[in-house]
Amino acid sequence: VRQGHRADARHLMSQNLSVWLLILLAFVCANLPFVNQRLMTVVPLRAPVKNLAWRVAELVVWYFIVIGIGMAMERALGQNQAQGWEFYAVTAALFLTLAFPGFVYRYLVHRGGR
Repeated sequence: VRQGHRADARHLMSQNLSVWLLILLAFVCANLPFVNQRLMTVVPLRAPVKNLAWRVAELVVWYFIVIGIGMAMERALGQNQAQGWEFYAVTAALFLTLAFPGFVYRYLVHRGGR
């Protein structure tokens, strides 16, 4: 254990909990573009149905929001680690995978919104 860091079970549990909360947040944010017709879940659009381009743009914005929250959580637990392009490629692929249920709901199951 490094000097100045706690080694008790509560601290380790809080790290584990924060990781799972971030994954849950990523799952929710990845599916938000597909479950509503508003821009970023707040701004109503003029078109009655949001097209795929808006949904993909929202997905990118939500990805960076989740990455920012993750970095803030990492900063709260200690020092941020420098990340290369590989980190962002893997997390973007994970984010797209987490968005798959919303995509399936919007374009393969739910035909009423089209």
